[in-house]
Amino acid sequence: MDQVAILLPNLRLGGAEKLHVNLADVWAGIDVSVVFVLRCEEGELLDNLPPSTEVVGLDACRVRNVLWPLVNFLKETKPEAIIAAMWPLTVIAPLAALVAGYKGRVIISEHSPLSVAYGRHGRLHRLFMRASQRLCYPLADVRIAVSTGIADDLARLSGLSREKFTVIHNPAALGKVDVNAPCPEQISGRPGPIILTVGTLKSVKRHDLLIEAFSRLPASLEATLCILGEGQMREQLEGQIDRLGLQGRVLLPGFAVDPGPWYAHSDLFVLSSDYEGFGNVIVEAMEHGLPVVSTDCPVGPTEILAAGQYGALVPVGDAHALSQAILAALTEKGDQAALKLRAEDFSLQRIAHKYLDVISP
Repeated sequence: MDQVAILLPNLRLGGAEKLHVNLADVWAGIDVSVVFVLRCEEGELLDNLPPSTEVVGLDACRVRNVLWPLVNFLKETKPEAIIAAMWPLTVIAPLAALVAGYKGRVIISEHSPLSVAYGRHGRLHRLFMRASQRLCYPLADVRIAVSTGIADDLARLSGLSREKFTVIHNPAALGKVDVNAPCPEQISGRPGPIILTVGTLKSVKRHDLLIEAFSRLPASLEATLCILGEGQMREQLEGQIDRLGLQGRVLLPGFAVDPGPWYAHSDLFVLSSDYEGFGNVIVEAMEHGLPVVSTDCPVGPTEILAAGQYGALVPVGDAHALSQAILAALTEKGDQAALKLRAEDFSLQRIAHKYLDVISP
C-alpha cells in the first residue's frame, strides 16, 4: 500500500490524536507509510510517532485557512488515501479533494456526538454545521463514526441515511497490560479501596459530580478517590475537596504518560461524564480486569458495557445514584476474565485492520 495521510488539528494529548498515533504505529509494522498532516505542527504526541512517519504542517492557525494548503498537499503528494478526523476538518477534506482533483480515497471520522458537543454554540452555528455536513459528507468515500450513537447523531444532523455511516470503534485496548507494574507512590499502602478515574480536568467530565458521590460513601470504607489527569478545572476541584473536608482522600496527581500502573493497582473505575464520543478509558480499565461504573451518557459507555452487562450504568448528573452504584460495585466480586475478554473487542490490532479494510477495500 502507498502512503496514507492523516489530517488532524495537531498532536496534542487528545483521544482522537492518540488513536491515530497508535494506528500509525501498527501500520508502520506492516509497511504502510503514514504522513500526519497537521493544521498546526504542535503537540506532545509528536515525540511518540514511529520513526518512519512523516509530518507536514499546514501552518493554518485558523480553520478557515486550511483549505488551500490542503489542496496543494493533495496535488503534490497524492497519497493513496486521506483520513480526516473531527469536524470541521471532516468537511474541509472532501472539499479540498474535489478542488484538487484528488483521485485517492477520502475517509472522514467523527469522534464525538456533534449535536451535544456544539449544542450550546447557538442556532447559527448549528445551521452552518448541518449545511457543511449535508454538502461535504457525500463527497467522502467513507464516513466513520466511533460509536453507533455518533453514527445515529450524524445521520440526523446531515440528513444522510444511517447506512451511509460505518461504525469502527476506537482501538482502546492496546495489549500493553503489565501485571507486575509497581504501585504508584500516591496510592501505595492505602488502607481501603482505590477508586480511579482518568480524564482531562474539564467540565464535561463532571469530576465535581464524582467527588460529590464519593463524599457520600461511608467513612468506614476508608476509600481513596484518584482523579488522574490535568486541566482547567483543577482549582475548582481543589476548592470542592477542601469544602467537603476530603483532603488526603481525593487525590489529583496530574497527568500520567502511562496510566497502566494506576489501573493495575485500583479496585474500581468510574466515569462520570455528561457525554463521551466513545469512552476509551472504560476499555483501558476493562483490559486490566477493573470493574466499571459509568454514567449512561451519550454515546459510548452503554455500547462498551453492553447496556450494563459488563458494568453499572447510572443516570447522568445523579450523585446519589452514582454513589450507590460505586458502593455496590465495591462490595461485589467482578468477573475479571469476562471484562478482559470484552476489552479484546476493541483491540488495537483488530481496529487497525478494520481501518485498512476501508482504506483499501
